[in-house]
Parts: sequence; structure tokens; C-alpha cells
Amino acid sequence: MGQALPESAARAEIVVVSLASADVRRAGFAARADTCLDWRFFDACTGLAPGMAMDELAVARTKGRAMTGGEIGCYASHWSIWHDMVERGVPQTIVLEDDVVVDWRYLERLAATDLHGQGIDYLRLYAKRPTWSRTVRKDFLQHSRTVVELIGLAYGTQGYAITLAGARRLMEHCRTVRRPIDDAMDRSWAHGLPNLALFPAPILEATVASNIGAARFQPKADPAYHSLRQKTWRHVERARMRLLKARRGLGQ
Repeated sequence: MGQALPESAARAEIVVVSLASADVRRAGFAARADTCLDWRFFDACTGLAPGMAMDELAVARTKGRAMTGGEIGCYASHWSIWHDMVERGVPQTIVLEDDVVVDWRYLERLAATDLHGQGIDYLRLYAKRPTWSRTVRKDFLQHSRTVVELIGLAYGTQGYAITLAGARRLMEHCRTVRRPIDDAMDRSWAHGLPNLALFPAPILEATVASNIGAARFQPKADPAYHSLRQKTWRHVERARMRLLKARRGLGQ
């Protein structure tokens, strides 16, 4: 799927998360993939993967509801990619979802860059909402493309680059499901991996129906979410996030 760059240039594998049955979405992605990079589809999970566990009470406390089947499959898909990287010793992977529009020229540069050597072990290529940020590096691989650190919940797993070190960190931290995967990945104050992102983003999310479903937007009705224990936990979480902001010079 595309001609691979020379081994000396292509450092990153590229995997595209997609349901095996999503023929139309796969065809659309392939038609848009104007690149010399090699890439492959990763058959998205539809349930927990071997080696994972589900803490349903923790999910109820953090989200006020059960996770949808689509959310569980999405979580397991990304965790499985990290697990595969660790098992095979893959140094770097770019993970995309099948509903994105890609700036392939920039990704070709990114794929050929030793991110770990640059001190970058996780790099978002897209975020769904703005949050607090600070500039980390200007003109990264291209004039006016900036690496920023996000502190807070930016949401979305549409695309990111991750190194073997980053995959190890997230695989261990996220082995037990306690919240949707993008929530878990955003919580840099918990897992210790800086939530870095590119601005402007080199990918866009196409306007197509989500495979995860809209049930996740329902009101938080589970009593566990409204318990005194959970309200206290949310206060502690906000305090940890504010402390990280202060350490990064972003104030309170």
C-alpha cells in the first residue's frame, strides 16, 4: 500500500485502525492515501484483548455510566497496537483511524524522524478540543509547525505517533480499563508521559458517522459518579492537573 521509503529513511510503521467490516471507510482511506509510505490496516477490536482487564466500578465512578461496546473496542485496539510494538520491539509507530484526511508530505517527514532521539515519545496529530498548552518546539520538521504540550483533556484518538518507550508506558498504565482510552491517554499527570501535540494538526477528522456511538454523551446517571468518594477524587484530580500546569509555567 504505497511504496516504502528506503530503510534508512522510514523509521515508523503506520497502522490504520479500522473495523474489518468497514469496506467503504477502508476504500475511502486508501483512495486518499497519496504517499510513498507503506501502511496497513489494523483490524479494530470488538471487545477486550488478551492481557487486559475491566474495572466496571471505576468506569461508573469516572464516567457515570457503563462504557459502550464501541468505546471498549476502541480502547482495546489502541492497547493492542502498543502491546504488539512491545512484543516485536517496534521503535516507532504512527497510528491513524480510518476517518482522517492526512497531510502525507508532513507525515513522510515525521515517519523518517527518530522521535525518541528528539525527546518525544508520544505526539498527538489531532485533538478534538482546546485545552491549556505551552510551546515546546517551534518549526518542527516544517516552518510554522509547532510542538505544544497539552495539559487537560483534549480527547480523540484520530492520530498520533508513539515510540517504543511511550508504548511501554501507556500499555502498562492502561492495562486495566477505568475510562475511555482518550481520557486515559490525556492524563499525563497520572502516567507521566507528556501529552505533546502538533499545531497546526497534520490530520483532520472527516465528517462521517462514528463507530463508537452517541450513547457516551448521555447524562451521568450512575450513583457511583455522584458519591462523596468520587467527588473527592475529582477534586484531587483537578489539583494534580493544576500542579502540573504550575510546574510548566501555565499558572493556576
